[in-house]
Amino acid sequence: MKTTMNVLFKSMQKDDKKEILKFEIKGTEDASDEMDLFELSGSIVVLNLEVGGDDVCGDLSAEFISMQRDSKKTVMKFGVKGDKDDKAQLLYKFAGRNVTLGVAPSQMSIEEFNEPREGIKGTVNPDGTIDLEDKDQLTIEEIAAAEEEKETEEPEGGPVIPESEDDLPF
Repeated sequence: MKTTMNVLFKSMQKDDKKEILKFEIKGTEDASDEMDLFELSGSIVVLNLEVGGDDVCGDLSAEFISMQRDSKKTVMKFGVKGDKDDKAQLLYKFAGRNVTLGVAPSQMSIEEFNEPREGIKGTVNPDGTIDLEDKDQLTIEEIAAAEEEKETEEPEGGPVIPESEDDLPF
């Protein structure tokens, strides 16, 4: 069941691993819609944003991080992680505006959402260098040694002799 509300898209900031979206529900929206959202808090949801009736980014999977309520407003935080299509980037220009937010439960679990992304594994050292766990990765020293070896090798059959006296080798 999808819950749709008119909200203020308060802010969007990039964390080290995900985009954090903040929305505010001001005044008294439909209380039953808010209760439905409270039940979804802490789970994975599918977000949909519309501005002026136009869909902004399509469906976007996000973690419903928290929902905080006080006497004047309700603040909702969502975390978008691993967005392959850069849909979250489309949202930056709408921060600070009123939008229509659609929130629906997702079939994805928190564990699936937080799975590490594929790629080269490694560790970052305190001095900023990276030690990769990829056994096929060449080191700078190996590349320098290969370049040095290439420069010292003479072509097969000895040095290259120029075809005319105008083509000097130096």
